[in-house]
Amino acid sequence: MDFRCEAVARYILPVFRSMVAQRLIEEYDFTQVEAAEKLGTTQAAISQYIHSKRGSKRAAELEEILPAIQSAAGEIAKGIATGEMNTDEVVLSFCKLCKMLQKEES
Repeated sequence: MDFRCEAVARYILPVFRSMVAQRLIEEYDFTQVEAAEKLGTTQAAISQYIHSKRGSKRAAELEEILPAIQSAAGEIAKGIATGEMNTDEVVLSFCKLCKMLQKEES
């Protein structure tokens, strides 16, 4: 069976979270704790994203779809920073990205 959402969650979600976390911290002056709360993860995970111990390793393998992930990460970071998006909306946005990536793959 092909569970594409599982593959996306395993390989793309960490890259996506890493990009969003980095933007929240670098561009919007969020703390690691604040970024973790908004992304529904832990401060330790955010620290690993920032120090390239998690999420960045797969980025090179995703060269073909990286621009779409970067664009979505930027939009979502902005939405979080401006208060336009809550955690549920962030999850839905990632689901939309997942569906878009699956369509491009077909």
